[in-house]
Amino acid sequence: MNLFITGAAGFIGGSVAARLLQEGFQVRGLVRTQEQAIRVQQLGITPVIGTLEDSEVLTHEAKRADAVINAASSDHLASVETLLNALAGSGKAFIHTSGSSVIGDDARGEWKSDTVFAEDTPVTVVPEKAPRAALDKLIRDAAQRGVRSVILCNTMIYGTGLGASPNSVQIPPLVAQAQKSGIARYVGQGVNVWSNVHIKDVVELYLLALKNAPAGSFYFVENGEASYADIVATIAQRLQLSASQSWPVEEAIKEWGYGHAVYSFGSNSRVTADKARKELGWKPMHASVFDWIANDMQVAAR
Repeated sequence: MNLFITGAAGFIGGSVAARLLQEGFQVRGLVRTQEQAIRVQQLGITPVIGTLEDSEVLTHEAKRADAVINAASSDHLASVETLLNALAGSGKAFIHTSGSSVIGDDARGEWKSDTVFAEDTPVTVVPEKAPRAALDKLIRDAAQRGVRSVILCNTMIYGTGLGASPNSVQIPPLVAQAQKSGIARYVGQGVNVWSNVHIKDVVELYLLALKNAPAGSFYFVENGEASYADIVATIAQRLQLSASQSWPVEEAIKEWGYGHAVYSFGSNSRVTADKARKELGWKPMHASVFDWIANDMQVAAR
């Protein structure tokens, strides 16, 4: 099978591509630069240089591929529309990477939500995440246009990447801030909770979804959960720093930006992936983000 993957030099896209190469798939991957092209080519991916704005490139690659995996952005409407238009009527798979901040709240670290979302749990989406929710609906509705559209809604992903990029977007920024300042920090009281999942388990679900997920399906991706206060405390121990500390959200925004500080580090995002386990036979093997931080997380020299 010939696959086209966007975000091939990224953490998720690169890891998925590496796993699919192991299964014998032929993978062409969208990258932005010549330097990225060299890196992914060394892994066995055929590089396609371009951006999500290059509609002609995306259309050409989608039409020649047997399936498309979008791992470059959870929010880029124009590229998704281009890819779906190219795939319309083909019956080919389109696997889209979403993120569970779409059901996140505005807790700012001050409270723990009691709600654990399944795919059919009603949710009032915060205004900042309304465009992502609308894009997810557009993708699911593409099943009516002859596309086997599937959304994998990832939670906090930990672990070392399997492709060209080793680092995810949540724990590494916490580590970098702690190393830079000498203080490991969480937003507010840090009692907010996120579901999480190891990258090696994530890529197995992409493989299963590519093979078996029905058109118009949506799956949460998780295998555990933790509060940010507990995660940051474990980071502090791993870095041999003094006890972790609370950080006002205003200061966190200055460091990480509004979206990261409020919706990656300050919100609750609790979900269950029972649907993926039951429907696709997914069996995640890694269950402790704390063990990974304490024993396996790569730490750059200060």
